[in-house]
Amino acid sequence: MSFVAPIDYLHTRFSVKFVQQPGPSDEDLDKIFRAAMTAPDHGRLRPWRFALIRGNAIARLGELAISSIKAAGLPLAPEKENTTRRWLDKVPLLIAVACRLDHTNTKIPEHERMLATGAAVGNILNAAHMLGYSAFWSTGLGTYVDTVAEALGFDALDYRFMGFVAIGTPIQSMAPPERPDYRQFVTEWTGV
Repeated sequence: MSFVAPIDYLHTRFSVKFVQQPGPSDEDLDKIFRAAMTAPDHGRLRPWRFALIRGNAIARLGELAISSIKAAGLPLAPEKENTTRRWLDKVPLLIAVACRLDHTNTKIPEHERMLATGAAVGNILNAAHMLGYSAFWSTGLGTYVDTVAEALGFDALDYRFMGFVAIGTPIQSMAPPERPDYRQFVTEWTGV
């Protein structure tokens, strides 16, 4: 087996929504969350908060999200309900993601805390990939309905709920998508 440099391996990461067992072991979860703690974080506020959802709790979360969306009067087609249930039936692990606001700190703005939390999730996605799993960050599943976030312990006053990361083994083998040329997104400022 040939050695693949970490940077080259990182280039092969992509989101995979449809995952199944096995999910990360506790040992792998330890590695994944230690990677999250290395995210850039202005002021060392460590604003990221995570809640693990496994086993039967995943189906309960799905039903809570579906009923909360309906109770909020938001559109949810029956087919979307069914596909959500089928998706969650296979997912071995969900990680709920929130950003703690900490209103006592007025020096560092909210958007910087959200960026730090997003960077921590990026590290989670990359670590899961490096350990041989696939992952998907979803802002569906009732992310924008307060009752879902509150049920997970993230009240709207103190947190910005940012969705769920599903982690497991891909159901089917997929090739990484073709990436755009980064030069389309980069300019150089010369000061003149």
